[in-house]
Amino acid sequence: MRVKRRAGLWILPLLIVLSWGLDRTFPLPAPAGPAIRILADGGEVLRAFPAPDQTWRYPVASDQVAPVYKEILLAYEDRAFYYHPGINPLAIVRAGWQNLKTGTVVSGGSTLSMQVAGMLDPYPRTLKGKIRQALRTLQLEWYYSKDEILTLYLNHAPFGGMLSGVESASRHYFGKPAARLSDAEAALLAVLPQRPSDWRPDRYPGRARQARDKVLRRMQSLGVWSEHRVAAALREPVSALPPEPPLLAPLAARRLRQSCPTCTELPTFIDAGLQRQLQALVGSYTARLGERQSVAVLVVRNADRAVRGYVGSAHFGDALSQGHVDMTRAIRSPGSTLKPFAYGMALDRGLIHSHSLLLDTPRYGLRYRPHNFTGGFSGPVTAIESLQRSLNLPVVQLVDHLGPERFVSGLLNAGLELRGAGVRQPNASVVLGGVGTSLESLVGIYTALARDGQAGSVRLQPAEPERGRWLMSPGAAWISWRMLAHNPWRALGHIGQTPWNLAWKTGTSYGYRDAWAIGVSPQWTIGVWVGRPDGSPSPGRYGRQAAAPLLFRVHELLPDSRESLPRPDSVSQHHICWPLGTVREHPDNQERNCLQQHEAWLLNETAPPTLPQVPDLLQPSLLRSVVVDIASEQAVAPGCVNDIRGPLSVRKIALWPLPAEPWLKPEWRRSQRLPSVADSCTRLQFLHAPIRIIGIEAGSHLRLPPGRAELVIDLRVRGASGDLNWYLNGEPLPTEAGYRLALTLSASGRYRLSVVDSSGSTDSIEFSFQRSDTGG
Repeated sequence: MRVKRRAGLWILPLLIVLSWGLDRTFPLPAPAGPAIRILADGGEVLRAFPAPDQTWRYPVASDQVAPVYKEILLAYEDRAFYYHPGINPLAIVRAGWQNLKTGTVVSGGSTLSMQVAGMLDPYPRTLKGKIRQALRTLQLEWYYSKDEILTLYLNHAPFGGMLSGVESASRHYFGKPAARLSDAEAALLAVLPQRPSDWRPDRYPGRARQARDKVLRRMQSLGVWSEHRVAAALREPVSALPPEPPLLAPLAARRLRQSCPTCTELPTFIDAGLQRQLQALVGSYTARLGERQSVAVLVVRNADRAVRGYVGSAHFGDALSQGHVDMTRAIRSPGSTLKPFAYGMALDRGLIHSHSLLLDTPRYGLRYRPHNFTGGFSGPVTAIESLQRSLNLPVVQLVDHLGPERFVSGLLNAGLELRGAGVRQPNASVVLGGVGTSLESLVGIYTALARDGQAGSVRLQPAEPERGRWLMSPGAAWISWRMLAHNPWRALGHIGQTPWNLAWKTGTSYGYRDAWAIGVSPQWTIGVWVGRPDGSPSPGRYGRQAAAPLLFRVHELLPDSRESLPRPDSVSQHHICWPLGTVREHPDNQERNCLQQHEAWLLNETAPPTLPQVPDLLQPSLLRSVVVDIASEQAVAPGCVNDIRGPLSVRKIALWPLPAEPWLKPEWRRSQRLPSVADSCTRLQFLHAPIRIIGIEAGSHLRLPPGRAELVIDLRVRGASGDLNWYLNGEPLPTEAGYRLALTLSASGRYRLSVVDSSGSTDSIEFSFQRSDTGG
């Protein structure tokens, strides 16, 4: 007896040591990780990536699941869950008796703990496998509490296909989180893990209904639910959405997943409802563009630069349009979209105001001689008109005065991403698209127009810090915004009839490779890109035609107040005079020198005078002091004063910039503004340009003789020097070397013919032409 008693004392320690050794040798497998979820603002799943075991498993806590589901699950699957040690002997005996009585397997006797153990360590359906499951169950109960085991079940139970866990099943089958399950839906999901392939509601709704109804009636027979409650649940039809993962902002989601491969949930600022609208809008819009065209759209909230909408490509996954390429981040030529920042910097430097006189004229004798998009010239234009019409020559004039290096460094310091030779060796071509940047970076810097001149990077996630960098002063930002917001070219269809508070700018890269449109309202900044991801041209597709209409439609989707940005105290409004560019009250604008008035926005009460075409180049002043013989109204040089008998006076005469002469009214040209020179004084002959067009008299009315299709006029120039450049109504004419031009006219109308020689001297005449077959 004593020996047996001693042996018994060793059994318990031996079992403990043996269990410890088995536990160390065969550790409990760790639960499979969850799927990676990219979440919209508010928690909706934008896109999910499968868990490591290639299932859709969305992590969920026990308190995030509808209580009715847990009630049904415990009542139907394991009523003694909180009382047994993982294995319920009574349930096993009962299941064995039921199987023996019916001659078939009707119950397995498995507890929820045993099912979880089988999920963590799948076992073969043999006696050895059952023993292994039992041991794993005891091991599971040792390491986890009952609530933790229940949570493991909620996250790992199979629900058909690649669905794992009640949260993924609820979202995929019913389109809602598990916290909002109805009685009938909860009953179906409670029984579905028993036979997930056979009872899937999306494939076999009839079988699924039978299984669900069995569970509901069981709840009544157990006395858990009333007959009325069960009857109401039985009437609910079985319907399910196809188990497809969500796919909102797929390229943004891919980008975030790559930035944090170990993260399981990545929240974003994206508005799921707006994102759906954007993707639908882009899908319908690109249907007319062609199969190889792509589109990118970015919508950012100005207050915190939060990205609320992100469309990286027109058709995600489409091979022809390279839908896998995220065009919000692709480096492309920005075309004219950098122009507003040249105007903003020029305002801050005191170079211009909103209605400064700029020159849209040829740049003779200069190395960089770009052309406008239309190929023609407009002569003198206001700064606001130049920006709204996206004219190239005036903005190059501004960059010349700013200095290309200062312009590029200002953009870089504000956070704009720039690539290319134009960054390493800045020149004026940068402002016309001679560098590379991305839509995302452009949108970030455009927010400066609505944020008092402070630019910054856009933010996809709340965890990203908000950093701002000064690009321009609040006053310069407001004037730049105002110049773009009151664009007379804004009306496209019905859009132009609504209240307007969107400042917008388009751009087209060289060769029609990229079409851009960027818009800024007080609350939003919107960026649109249209083109081919491979960089090949799209002839005829330019910003205003291809990108601006989509920009306006996106703007209509957004909630926005119709109020304008508040005007800073540093901005005031005054009347200014051309050609000098100064305020009307300035002494030099008295008498006849205020030839044209504009109501301009001034920064810090400063009205800068008109800029010369090129800085640091000796050019005559626009304000001439001329001694005039009052009697003859002729100009007199100081050295000729003694030859004049009558009284003299000194007049200040405002002249237009010399390159603008061909586009001026005849009475505004130098030949008319400056008095004739006294015969006795030859020292002032330089006041008048000697160039003159011969062949048509100014004011002529020409008619086409009957029977002829066109009229050819032989023209000559007298007094010119160097090469000539001819313009008809501001458009350049092709000419050959020499001082002759064969002008061909075929359409009736009024014409202005201008010529400019290498020294900048000009002459211009106006005439009319009428075909004989038009009557009159």
